[in-house]
Amino acid sequence: MPIDHRLQTALWIGLVVAMLWLVALLGPILTPFLLAGILAYICNPLVDRLQGLRLPRTLAVLTVLLLLLAVLVGLVGVLIPLLTREAGVVAARLPDALTKANEQIGPWLQTTFGLDLKFDPASLRSLAVENMDSLQGVAQKLFQSLRIGGVAAVGLLVNLTLTPVVMFYLLLDWHPLLARVDNAIPRAWHAKTVSMAREVDAVLSQFLRGQILVMLTLALYYSLALWIVGLPSAIAIGLFTGLLVFVPYIGFATGFILALLVAALQFDGLGPIIAVLAVYGLGQLLESFLLTPYLVGERIGLHPLAVIFALMAFGQLFGFFGVLLALPASAALVVALRELRTLYLASRAYRGPDA
Repeated sequence: MPIDHRLQTALWIGLVVAMLWLVALLGPILTPFLLAGILAYICNPLVDRLQGLRLPRTLAVLTVLLLLLAVLVGLVGVLIPLLTREAGVVAARLPDALTKANEQIGPWLQTTFGLDLKFDPASLRSLAVENMDSLQGVAQKLFQSLRIGGVAAVGLLVNLTLTPVVMFYLLLDWHPLLARVDNAIPRAWHAKTVSMAREVDAVLSQFLRGQILVMLTLALYYSLALWIVGLPSAIAIGLFTGLLVFVPYIGFATGFILALLVAALQFDGLGPIIAVLAVYGLGQLLESFLLTPYLVGERIGLHPLAVIFALMAFGQLFGFFGVLLALPASAALVVALRELRTLYLASRAYRGPDA
């Protein structure tokens, strides 16, 4: 390899490393820009279609943003009142649940483990008084966590406020921005880069649009199935579970625990709990073996360990929004890794100097 080519390669490698370091350093600041970029990528085809109907670009962008805001407000308007009402019912049934636990679980703990533990308010209050020192330490740590959580809440609010502003300008200048990026690509690499970009676009389109179909299908399934088994606020819990599926594992687990809690506190016997277990078990099978393979596609499938690593890595870099961006970004990185693997297998480093 000529010296100038080696120098150019070293410069590009250094530039990539510097960019990765900068991304890790500015992760919290870049979060709204990344989220806005993903949303702009999803919404741009609709903006182009409205513009094709001779609607000015600015008005088309505003229309799409207002439509997206209306959908979010509608979901919040449906979910929050139902979940709030259900929380009130659960709070009202909590004393009866404590009494039932005292009558059924208390004797089993006494017989099995020799623990004399009662779940009535008076006993719990006495237990708290006896362990006041430990509770004070826990309360102090909780207060510190709440302070951190308050800072995180302010950051979340700032991100939610900044994201639509960034999204507006991205959608407004989408095609000029792409043209500038295209012009900045070295001509020797232009054809290969454009080919990879098109492949990334195909993968992301399949992933994001397929994931939306999976979310809507599961929201309909969980709402209908929980309504059939007679769970209170079935629609709210079903929508909550289905629409949180885009956060792998966390969304499913949150909805599942919420449904189990409602079933345990508002019904007598194991029947409703078994029904909830059956509904969520069937839903997981439906998602894993039917919806995801057919609607999302196996070509962007990631190994479960890769999914867990992506969630942790992006969450560490970008917080909560990083969890949301983990799988779309990983799906795009798969294309780059395939290309690197192809180059490596064709290189002398792999095949040897005599190949």
